[in-house]
Amino acid sequence: MKKMFKLATVAVLSLSLIAGCGTASTSGNAGGSSSGGEIKLGALFEQTGGAAQYGTAGLKGAKLAVEQQNAKGGVLGKQIKLVEADNKSEPGESTAQATKLVTQEKVVGMLGPMTTKTIAAIIPIVSQNKVPLVTPSGTGAALTVDNGKLNSWIFRACFMDEFQGEVGARFAIDTLKIKNVAMLIDNSGDYAKGLGKSFETVFTKDGGTIVAKENYVAGDKDFKAILGRVKAKNPDAIYVPGYYNEVGLIVKQARESGITVPIFGGDGFNGDETTKIAGQNNMTQIYFSDHVATDDPGLVEFTKQYKAKYNEDPTGFAALGYDAATMMIKAIEAAGSTEGEKVRVAMEGLKDVKGVTGTITEDAKTHNPSKSAVILQYKDGKWAFASRVNPK
Repeated sequence: MKKMFKLATVAVLSLSLIAGCGTASTSGNAGGSSSGGEIKLGALFEQTGGAAQYGTAGLKGAKLAVEQQNAKGGVLGKQIKLVEADNKSEPGESTAQATKLVTQEKVVGMLGPMTTKTIAAIIPIVSQNKVPLVTPSGTGAALTVDNGKLNSWIFRACFMDEFQGEVGARFAIDTLKIKNVAMLIDNSGDYAKGLGKSFETVFTKDGGTIVAKENYVAGDKDFKAILGRVKAKNPDAIYVPGYYNEVGLIVKQARESGITVPIFGGDGFNGDETTKIAGQNNMTQIYFSDHVATDDPGLVEFTKQYKAKYNEDPTGFAALGYDAATMMIKAIEAAGSTEGEKVRVAMEGLKDVKGVTGTITEDAKTHNPSKSAVILQYKDGKWAFASRVNPK
């Protein structure tokens, strides 16, 4: 994701929690405290709750990267210790756990969370305590640049929502060769609205037509009515930039209602849960934009190492978790220190970092990496590489 978009305002509740903690200070971890012979990094992920599929994968990827770095001697002569915390996929819990990590555990860097809403909630905490944060998959534009102002302590390993929307539109026009699309948007989520807005802008600019636009809310179970209205418009395809819980049901109910056209969306499709909910027989012509394809020849070694450790194939979110940890390690190494300000500046200067999701160069003005995207297709019982889209 290379361009910029919008996100909801950060919850002010987090500021009051910091103040109530007693041990927090404006300087926070600016001195780069790390106990004894170890460097503490917070690992704040969605281990339970609605986004657990993403968070557990991201955490596993991060742990693998840290384990491998420690086997090579760690960084700055010290071993890295990941201090894990579960935000339960909720902004409020994310705030509480982040506060503990920076004020009690004294972590010098933060990995995660994975979703826009759980990251947005903790921006005041890491910023006030001068703790650099790298999110593997938080794609909302305003996480890094909010109303033209840089959030100095927030970085990401992924591209952004706007770029995903552009990728989807270009895939629809250039690869699927379609002109008429229906859109189903989660009206309660910034992720869906961000992708949807970008998709519509690019798709219509290039001559496409949105024949129907329907809204739903996260947690909805019955989509038959809106799918009936969509079917009546006879679209060439349906764009659903949502998360797997709803996407799986939409795919299932669309196929059951006789809608056979391609259904595609963003990286919220990622993982096995979409297929489990939709049913494998309903997964024909299903596509999504993602950060990496695990069947890419460049990921062979990572996939081998990940499977050896966890006895499962990695998802794109696992690869992004690995890259987020790699970025943090490289920045500490380049800074020659765990002092927050020095690590932050080093993070801005990262260039040509070899990650498993691609070569990462961080933009100092936006804190967004320059990297390509891929389109995955469900084929022969699994997600497989379909095409690659480079940023313009």
